Amino acid sequence: MFSSRLSLLRPTVLLLNRSLTTLKYSTNSNVITDMTQRGLVANLTSPEISQHTETSTAIYCGVDPTAKSLHLGNLVTLMGLLHFQIRGHQTIALVGGATGSIGDPSGRSSERIPLSEDILRVNVAGIEEQIHRFFSNGNKYANRRGFSGTGVTPKVLNNYEWFSSMNALEFLGNVGRYARVNTMLAKESVKSRIETTQGISFTEFSYQLLQAYDFWYLHKYHGCRIQIGGSDQWGNITAGIDMINRKKDQGESEEIEKAYGITIPLLLTSSGDKFGKSAGNAVWLNESMTSIFDFYQFFMKTADADVGKYLSMFTLLNQQEIDDIIKSHQANPEKRIAQEKLAMETTELVHGREGVQKAKTASQVLFGGDLSTLTGREILDAFKDDSSRLAKFERSKIESCGLDVLATLANATQSKSEAQKKIKAGGMYINNVRVIDPRYKVTEADWIDNEVCVLRVGKSSYHLIQAV
Repeated sequence: MFSSRLSLLRPTVLLLNRSLTTLKYSTNSNVITDMTQRGLVANLTSPEISQHTETSTAIYCGVDPTAKSLHLGNLVTLMGLLHFQIRGHQTIALVGGATGSIGDPSGRSSERIPLSEDILRVNVAGIEEQIHRFFSNGNKYANRRGFSGTGVTPKVLNNYEWFSSMNALEFLGNVGRYARVNTMLAKESVKSRIETTQGISFTEFSYQLLQAYDFWYLHKYHGCRIQIGGSDQWGNITAGIDMINRKKDQGESEEIEKAYGITIPLLLTSSGDKFGKSAGNAVWLNESMTSIFDFYQFFMKTADADVGKYLSMFTLLNQQEIDDIIKSHQANPEKRIAQEKLAMETTELVHGREGVQKAKTASQVLFGGDLSTLTGREILDAFKDDSSRLAKFERSKIESCGLDVLATLANATQSKSEAQKKIKAGGMYINNVRVIDPRYKVTEADWIDNEVCVLRVGKSSYHLIQAV
């Protein structure tokens, strides 16, 4: 019944969203107002939530450890948490050590493949470390843009903490008792799966109970009143609010403050593609899985139709700054001023100021720039985690062989004969200088600061060779 009432609020919420579109966001604006103006709010479970965020409260967002890194899709909800955190609210990032072993059916047409305990453990550790780093970089980024915050340290929790000691009877008594099967069946994530030939397992069907209990637990023991998640999490969020209220109504919980939910829009590009994919692959926040250069370039390639929206969603620039950037961009679109600003801001947010410098250094190397202004150490630092481009070889072996052999060793060409053809055709470069002699051998002069040389084949195939 409670969930049904929540569903009826959606038109009211959308109306609220539209009424805020003329407001300008600033460091002093209400967090809901600011997020709505930036396009970070799809729905609210109640319009009252704006009043309750005028003073400090606690908010959480959950993420299941399906991989050892978060990706750009997660960055949207992390931005939501960051907006609350820099205004002095207590933010909680919940890693699903327990729920990750079950699998969320939301937005999926088939059952998830179960992860082993060892993989879950590695994934949980990676994501926890990444969340801590995001808030560390995010706070520095926010401070440089006028947000002072109050120094409230974000909490990073793991729901395995409270589920690991709960047996089946306790789960049925403490959780299942407060759920209604008809309400669970009505959830979109369940309905869409039931209608398929594959159906849905009892395990994934029960997922919403675990997430509902998470909200109740955080509400009771951490004073958390708000859950934020993607649009596909509406059913799971309202299930948590329903459980909080049912436990209260049946005397299981003492007098408690009302709970709320916020959903963030599913982000699509102007062409209708799901945001956060590059050539069909996820763009990860871990620099060893997606290099800082590739992360930076993802945003540099943003379409003109999307760049203004992304500047609002993924940066803390104010509306006037964004308007000025877009105006300059429209005057000279070929310079990609808006895309460069977006790439710099998001890279600083996720990878820190040093990440921006690494991206610029890598761009200078990989776009045929003048390498004489760079040191060998700067180049190596920029590609430190980029295993697809950086290879290590013993100097003595390289200097005793020809460039054609080096190209083959570095997987720049498939064979020595192919490499010789490339050289004869003028398609092979050392340190961005064309080599035309097929008998050319790498010498001491080719090493930048005695540490690294840059091998280029064709227009855009770059291979960095580190001397060891």
